[in-house]
Amino acid sequence: MTEGRMTQAKPFELCVVIDDDDDILLAARLLLRTIFDEVLTFPDPETAFAATAGRTPEAILLDANFSRGATNAAEGFEWLGRFLARDPQAVIVMITAHAGVQVAIEAMKRGATDFVTKPWSNERLLATVRTAAALRASRKTVAEKDKVALIAAAPTGETPLLGTSPAMARVQQLIDRAAPTDANVLILGENGTGKELVARELHRRSRRADRIMLPVDLGAIAESVIDSELFGHMKGAFTDARADRIGRLQAADGGTLFLDEIGNLPLHLQPKLLTALEQRKVTPVGANKAVPVDIRVIAATNLSAGQIADERRFRQDLLFRLNTVEIVLPPLRERREDIPALIAHYHALYARKYTQPIHPIAPDILAALIAYDWPGNVRALRHAIERAVILAGDAPFSADDIPLRAHDAAAPRIERSAVVEADEAPDDMNLERVERRLIEAALTKHGYNISNAASELGLTRASLYRRMEKHGL
Repeated sequence: MTEGRMTQAKPFELCVVIDDDDDILLAARLLLRTIFDEVLTFPDPETAFAATAGRTPEAILLDANFSRGATNAAEGFEWLGRFLARDPQAVIVMITAHAGVQVAIEAMKRGATDFVTKPWSNERLLATVRTAAALRASRKTVAEKDKVALIAAAPTGETPLLGTSPAMARVQQLIDRAAPTDANVLILGENGTGKELVARELHRRSRRADRIMLPVDLGAIAESVIDSELFGHMKGAFTDARADRIGRLQAADGGTLFLDEIGNLPLHLQPKLLTALEQRKVTPVGANKAVPVDIRVIAATNLSAGQIADERRFRQDLLFRLNTVEIVLPPLRERREDIPALIAHYHALYARKYTQPIHPIAPDILAALIAYDWPGNVRALRHAIERAVILAGDAPFSADDIPLRAHDAAAPRIERSAVVEADEAPDDMNLERVERRLIEAALTKHGYNISNAASELGLTRASLYRRMEKHGL
């Protein structure tokens, strides 16, 4: 095992590379050290699997073959399955031979996030692994902070809604009706309302449940490469297209394609997606022949119904194709009667996690939690309860354990000290604290719309998520 470390902070923490070629390991380690604090390399998957137990790499590069003369990728598929069984949120990039397109397709159907071919282009490898690591960060955010209205399936196989409000009952009813069909579904809802969880439940209860569900976060992909990511490309189609590459639509063949943040799809690519869905065929960039695909599409956006109905932002013919069934997830402020159940659930969850006792919550504190508008929705509630469990220790919650911002009926207000005016310098010049206040201000201003807050801050969504996690937001 070889380990590379750099003292300067990188965008990501840990990458694991598994290949039986020492030259490949050396090249990957030197290249990936530019974006990872730590790069671990291993000559065989068994050693890697044992050495990384208890760790959560942001990306794993796994060779398809290890035995001399092997070309069928059986070993790679076996270890791909074992890594995913240990960590279902793992992001794994399969390393294939130059002509291993079919291997790559099968790997992605089995759960790989992407693939690279040998010999690789350094720029392409960096772009692929950077995107994969950003996806891992996004998955971590969802797994830890976005498990909202829909909790894990009950033993009966049903998916209970955590809450009995009429709005959540309507969501459950729509899931019941839409899940067994192949109808395309559009999920609308603010950030933190659990759109991906609804998508996964629709897939789990569909006729495609035994096939892949491939999520694509369009908000985390650079606009310049969305065309190639969705539809694939042929060798030589553009500069640095050194090998054929399958797109996400083709990789999801037979299963479900989840297009998250569909509102970020550029207008010039919307007709191409519409044609692919209507004809059930995909034409890779640079190809003359379309490839048939059989997919069910579930899309999600934090845009309101009015915003996505704006022709200047989204083609209506594509919208009609996507929203055969439309599910609107209500913000927490519109289902306050569900807040006590959510609080009880997360209180018990984090009390178990941190081995703390569960004390009754004082009526005045519970009333304040119910009255609060929760601009970050259940994600923010979950974080607040986790923080309270940690700070309270073995004592009951106090008001200081769950600080709530002053707010009115329209939107939350932030304290005057949290805003840095353009014509005055803040008293506190500590960069860490100033950054935290600015991020809080942007999130509050945009009602925890991550895309809009990131845009105002001049960050990507993935960068904003990492800073939110860094500052406990």
